[in-house]
Formats: sequence, C-alpha cells, structure tokens
Amino acid sequence: MIEKIESYWSITLITLSSGQTITLGQVLLVIAILLMGYLFSKFVERLIDRQLQKTHVTADATHALKRVSFYVLITIVVITALGLLHIPLTAFAFISGAVAIGVGFGAQNIINNFISGWILMFERPVRIGDFIELDDRTGVVEEIGNRSTRIRRSDGVHMLVPNSQLLERKVVNWTLIDLDIRSTVRVGVAYGSPTDQVAELVRQAVDEVVGISKTPAPQVIFEDFGDSALIFDVYFWAEMRGEKDQRLLRSEVRFRIDQLFRDNGIVIAFPQQDVHIKSDLPIDIRTQRSNDNASGSSVR
Repeated sequence: MIEKIESYWSITLITLSSGQTITLGQVLLVIAILLMGYLFSKFVERLIDRQLQKTHVTADATHALKRVSFYVLITIVVITALGLLHIPLTAFAFISGAVAIGVGFGAQNIINNFISGWILMFERPVRIGDFIELDDRTGVVEEIGNRSTRIRRSDGVHMLVPNSQLLERKVVNWTLIDLDIRSTVRVGVAYGSPTDQVAELVRQAVDEVVGISKTPAPQVIFEDFGDSALIFDVYFWAEMRGEKDQRLLRSEVRFRIDQLFRDNGIVIAFPQQDVHIKSDLPIDIRTQRSNDNASGSSVR
C-alpha cells in the first residue's frame, strides 16, 4: 500500500527545460502549504482587526493594514513554499502567459477594480464611514473590497459600486475633511409682520437648538417679497454625519421657530390670492350656506 502511494507521489507532471521535474507529491505539498498559509494569514488579519479596534485607529486605516498584512503574508508563504521544494519561479512562467491572455479577453476590468481598490485605501479619497453622494444617491461607505465598495444608502439598501467608478466618476464626499456642513431653513411670514422681530425670533430659534455651531455664527437673510409671504432664510453650520442628521436638525429648528412665532403673534403665511373684479355693469352676487335642519336644504 505504501509503495503504491509512493508511486503515485512520484508521478512526474512537468519536466522543465533544465531537466528538473515536478512531481504530483510536490504539487500536493505546495497546495497544502498554501492552504495552511492562507488560513494563517486570515487568522493574523482578524487578530490585527481585533487589536486595532481597541485603539483610536480609524476604520479605513484598519482595513488597509489588514489587507496589506494579508497579501504580504500570502506572498511570503508562496515564495517560502516554492523555495523549500526547490521549485524555481520560472516553472510557473506559463501562468503569466495565461494571465496575459485573460487580461486581453476581459480580465482588465477585474484588474482595474483591484488596483482601484488599493488606490482608494492608500490615497483615501473615500474612506470607510464616509457619507458620500454618487449619482444623486447618498450613503455611508461600509467596506472597500478587492473588486467593489459596499455602500449603505440612506434608505437602508446596500449598493455595490465597482472601485474604478469611485475614481473615474464624480463623487461628493460630505465628510472628507471634517463633519462641518452648512444647512438652511426657509420660512415665510404674512405681509405686515414686523420684519426686525421676525429676524430676531428666527435667530433666537437657531441659537436655542443644541448642536448648531456658534462659529461661524448663524445668519438670517430677508430673502424676498414673495407672492403671499415675506421670505426669510437662516443659514447655520453644524457637525453632521449625513443627510439624516441634517433633516433632524432642520426639523428641530422649524419646531422652535413655530413655537416662538405662536408666542409672539407672528403668522406664518400660507398661499392666498385676492381677486379684483372690474366691470361697468352691476353684478348679482349671491351667497349660499347650509341650513341647520336635518334635511340639509340651503337658502339664498
């Protein structure tokens, strides 16, 4: 039985030009070493992830260190395995030719996305945890993979975007430098309202909302004389991680403005229209109202 196994183990698969042979046993041994090396590299990658999570290292830096350590270990395992088995790297020259042919027939997109993923991790135009806008859709970057980037949209749906598109297309990164985002709230008041008091109440409402930055200070602008209202805009800055934070903050400002206006007798305008009728002839105008009896009849 052992002799039979040894005979299979010694089967020659490839004979190099130098006369050296590669047997089935060597190939199986290489596969075993590579498998153990892969499992060990994944273990080290998870270990680094757990250790870095205890520190103040950012998520994107942690991800980059994990991927670099994984590929470095895999490369060392491959070179070590081939060196221990005395298999020259030139023995796998045919693999390079196959890869070149694959690139020519369509693998260029895969390689493009793979290289783009490494550029994203090291150049960091988009990082894990960033709130970005792509094709009028917004979301948070959750993972930068080898081929694609996973983004969780504002509606909770996950979106997979090829890495190359994040480099080639227009991407708006809301949190690239800092979390400071300017927002605005518009309100219209009825004509005849005291404009100075309106501006002061709007400014007071913004100042009383927690989270709005004092520097730069909020600004109240008398924007326009509208069709049915005097239009006021208030601009303010705050630290916001995305569209949801911005909407919540705007909502708090509107709630506070409404309360202050009610307390001070300021009327928030609503669409209305005055009709002026010009005629040289008398006009017969009749009004109709519902009767109070159960039949619901009307009188003129």
